[in-house]
Amino acid sequence: MKQITQITLMALGLALAAGGAQAACQIEYKAKRDKPLELYYDVTTVNAPCSSAESALRAQLAGKGLKLLKVMSKKEK
Repeated sequence: MKQITQITLMALGLALAAGGAQAACQIEYKAKRDKPLELYYDVTTVNAPCSSAESALRAQLAGKGLKLLKVMSKKEK
């Protein structure tokens, strides 16, 4: 009986850990910086689900003085 309880608790812990893991999204994008004009093309991973990754990327780029021009593709990672 003790083994069944331990196995059940272990399975529950693994399920909670997997469910609590945050999704990551790989984004291919184009961005720019003004004065002087610099254009960027890059692929990066954002720690957010793809449904909200564009806004997370926009904030990340703004911190570097860049403006997001276009998201070329998104892929769950």
